Amino acid sequence: MKKYFLIVYSILCNTDPAIYGQQGLVNTGKSPYAALSTVGLGEVHFTNGFWAERFAVCRSEMVPTLWKTYTSDTICYAFQNFRIAAGLDTGAFRGPSFHDGDFYKTLEALAAMYAVTKDPQLDQWLEKAIAVIGKAQRADGYIYTKNIIDQQHTGAQKLFDDKLSFEAYNFGHLMTAACVHYRATGKNNLLQIATRAADFLIGFYHTATPEQARNAICPSHYMGLAELYRTTRQEKFLSLLKKLIDIRGMVEGTDDNSDRAPFREMRKIVGHAVRANYLMAGVADLYAENGDPTLKQTLDQLWTNVITTKMYITGGCGALYDGVSVDGISYNPDTVQKVHQSYGRDYQLPNLSAHNETCANIGNVLWNWRMFLLTGEERYMNIVELALYNSVLSGVSLDGKDYFYTNPLAATKNYPYQLRWSGGRQPYISLSNCCPPNLVRTLAEVGDYMYSIGKNGLYINTYSGNRLKTKWEGGEVQLTQQSNYPWEGRITISLQKAPAAMPIYLRIPGWCKSAAITYRGRVKKVKGGQYIPLNNNWKPGDQIELLLDMPVQLMESNPLVEETRNQVAVKRGPIVYCLESPDYKGNNITDVRIPADIQLDPVPANLDHTRLMTLTGTAKAVAGENWDQVLYREIKKELQPARITLIPYYAWANRGASDMRVWLPLVR
Repeated sequence: MKKYFLIVYSILCNTDPAIYGQQGLVNTGKSPYAALSTVGLGEVHFTNGFWAERFAVCRSEMVPTLWKTYTSDTICYAFQNFRIAAGLDTGAFRGPSFHDGDFYKTLEALAAMYAVTKDPQLDQWLEKAIAVIGKAQRADGYIYTKNIIDQQHTGAQKLFDDKLSFEAYNFGHLMTAACVHYRATGKNNLLQIATRAADFLIGFYHTATPEQARNAICPSHYMGLAELYRTTRQEKFLSLLKKLIDIRGMVEGTDDNSDRAPFREMRKIVGHAVRANYLMAGVADLYAENGDPTLKQTLDQLWTNVITTKMYITGGCGALYDGVSVDGISYNPDTVQKVHQSYGRDYQLPNLSAHNETCANIGNVLWNWRMFLLTGEERYMNIVELALYNSVLSGVSLDGKDYFYTNPLAATKNYPYQLRWSGGRQPYISLSNCCPPNLVRTLAEVGDYMYSIGKNGLYINTYSGNRLKTKWEGGEVQLTQQSNYPWEGRITISLQKAPAAMPIYLRIPGWCKSAAITYRGRVKKVKGGQYIPLNNNWKPGDQIELLLDMPVQLMESNPLVEETRNQVAVKRGPIVYCLESPDYKGNNITDVRIPADIQLDPVPANLDHTRLMTLTGTAKAVAGENWDQVLYREIKKELQPARITLIPYYAWANRGASDMRVWLPLVR
């Protein structure tokens, strides 16, 4: 009877009972070379605290506004392009060539939010959009509104001929959105569209020229194909993913696109940060399925290059607006290539001109999340958490209405250059609005990062007030967390249901020097940078208390980072702090010096109706003087006490135009 019901249900709701099930964002549960998988979409519900507040803003403001924006025919023309491609309206294509992908990210955000809230309005919006996308798709599966609309006017049939084309990028976000939509709703109408699109790619790449095959910048389709394979279990999608990675660098490519050399021959990342991070995430996905050791070796080497020489203290990625590739400078000047929005050379980390595109920072999360699922190693989760709390959240205002494209580590009204995307957050970034839908989908899915499941047990990755309802080895798991993390280090985990033999792994973050775990009357002292397994005969009502030491830390950089030598950044827990001009009563924040023995005290505060923790203390300051038309001068030795208040980096620029610094000069 149950099997009959599932078949009838699948017919009514467009689902396939053979593959439908509550699955996570990155469904590596059956991946033979992955240690862990995510819990199911919608299995984590925030109850109170930091992520509950951020998720509420995402639900009430970010998601509905994103839908309104992307279905508008006056602000953003993404949905209108689909209508024209479907023959439901007339006109020309408008907007950037990656508009389709941004719309798919919007749908992914809606689907992820629906998984948690079951809001029928979200489902209605999704159905409206999917119906139009289905009509816009060609019979052979091709779906790229720019070309389809152009072909309506000119009859031209060119595909993937532009090396700067975002066709494959758009296909990739369609596949990912379709898998999330399917897992959230059980409906396969978008999944069918994505499957036909992937089938088109299989046919196209079978006959494509090598040059056409490499015309695939920003390879989101690698992650998309991997997830499509995991959802449908059709080997053809995995085979295409392997082929696409294998052919990278087989014809002349660019450092900017990370395909100047075959992937396995890459030694450093020097190009466009979003494209590079998406590539790494896609390769990690392939390794999870085929276990090719040459992929993992290269991933490890490139990860070390980024984390130890190129990543900002906020988890931000991509130092340069524009530059030249490291290959040309290090070897033969004749091979210099232009790069943009890219990683720089090792230790090249400017602050005022730091690019750090929000999409690149999200790419850092996607890459490290997959590395964590492969290995279960805390060092990867440490980067996921760092980026989420700092360089990802900084991309959106506290009220959820305005967005950053770039995320510098310093800002000043006296900067002598007009940088692209400068001038504060905006509700719609007209030059390129790819970051807002990417950020909204990330926050809609943030619950998926809280826990992981593996054969070894349940992993608790980061902490917040929430409740979890999932399964492990067929047994039900229900627990709740109570915590004011990241502002406080005390976490209480209460078990309502759990298989008695299920190990629970608590993450002790890499930034934490010491922690204490209390359960069943026992206290266990541990150090940070690891997961601690707790094995017990769990019973309903059992509690685990975790106390993380969370002192204020003054951080310094490698001396090879010239821009921050003899300066410090302030961290507490996973949060990076900054000094912003509205909080300093002196002349200029550049006058401030941080004593090595400064006492900074946590003080709760409210900024733009958002609760957070500031740090207050007494620093030193030089007497402010005018630097106009002055390049050098003798230092002033006299320093005066100066009260300072530091705020979380992600919260800056919420009070109008301001100066800001993460790194501040040190005095001993």
